[in-house]
Amino acid sequence: MKEELIRLKNMIQDASYIVFFGGAGVSTESGIPDFRSPDGLYSMKFKYPPEQMVSYSFFVTHPSEFYAFFREKLVYPDALPNNAHFALAELEKQGKLKAVVTQNVDNLHQKAGSVNVLELHGSGNRYYCMLCKEAYGLETVLEAEDIPMCRCGGIIRPDVVLYEESLDQNVINKSISAIRNADVLIVGGTSLNVYPAAGLLQYYQGDNLVLINKSETSFDSYASIVIRDAIGETLGEVVLAT
Repeated sequence: MKEELIRLKNMIQDASYIVFFGGAGVSTESGIPDFRSPDGLYSMKFKYPPEQMVSYSFFVTHPSEFYAFFREKLVYPDALPNNAHFALAELEKQGKLKAVVTQNVDNLHQKAGSVNVLELHGSGNRYYCMLCKEAYGLETVLEAEDIPMCRCGGIIRPDVVLYEESLDQNVINKSISAIRNADVLIVGGTSLNVYPAAGLLQYYQGDNLVLINKSETSFDSYASIVIRDAIGETLGEVVLAT
């Protein structure tokens, strides 16, 4: 085992309050593309820029085009958790991991068994009517031929944070509290370029910051351990390997 992995394994063994902060790179090993890598969604060509198509104003003015893009590129109902998700669920089961703070909306942490998951950008599994607020599941959106409509006549929207919308303050507060109390903060699968989410790292007060990402981040110089590798492979070897 590489020296960095041994250090991480020992750090986890000594920890009592681990918090994980993750981004799109956590789910790429499950076949879900990220956004900003060379093969990510933002490098693909569409009729409209992807950043525009996931904005609130685009959803309101072009709901049909929004849902066509959303169904094709943003929801993966058949995706399965990878070793990163399973390793984090195992650490929570052991009582070491206290919270997963995620920018993802794919529900894979919950599928793997994690319970305390703080979804900064909402969930692609939850939907509600914009008029009467009735709740719906993903199957309603997938079964709709075009724009999913509520029985009351309102448009059904995803319970996700679109561009131009604010993050849920309650989720932010819980995330800040968890990060502030952590003795180990593991950050993985994120370039840490998306704010205000990335700004939550400023609340970490400990000395054990771990960054696991294939590319460099602006926080690398503050980390105790930096691992440039796939997060599923890394956490799988450190946590799940016997």
